[in-house]
Amino acid sequence: MRAMRIIGLAGWSGAGKTTLLTRLIPHLIGQGLRVSTVKHAHHSFDVDRPGKDSWAHREAGASQVLVSAAHRWALMTENRGNPEPDLAFLLGQLSPVDLVIIEGFKRAPYPKIEVHRAANGKAWLHPDDPDIRAIAADTPQAALPQAALDDIPAIAALVLRFAAGVG
Repeated sequence: MRAMRIIGLAGWSGAGKTTLLTRLIPHLIGQGLRVSTVKHAHHSFDVDRPGKDSWAHREAGASQVLVSAAHRWALMTENRGNPEPDLAFLLGQLSPVDLVIIEGFKRAPYPKIEVHRAANGKAWLHPDDPDIRAIAADTPQAALPQAALDDIPAIAALVLRFAAGVG
């Protein structure tokens, strides 16, 4: 297996990062790559819901709950007052793949592609973030290599060009 590489999609809420990611993943898989993602949430979240056994185990105080079924398994870890793990730790928890695409952790030092939508009315991130290597946007910007927001093959090429090895 090749070395695992990472790249992020950075942008303001509403720029289209998740939509882009859901179009980019199948394209990259179609090129023979194994792809995983890391998503940072700025709020509390649940992957299960009240009434489920796994939820009851966590509510009872379990540090970790592993749920397994025929088609998937999930390991949930409660921080229980400990600091939020950093990106390097989280990447170390993943099984090896060719490419990890990160959505969030925009202040962490790793290569990123800025996703920008003019209708958001938000400022560009790249002037203040030296880790942004390229742009996917619906409006031209000459500062960095750029692809149109809907040009998935061109964005995939930028992803592969600027992804960095880890580990």
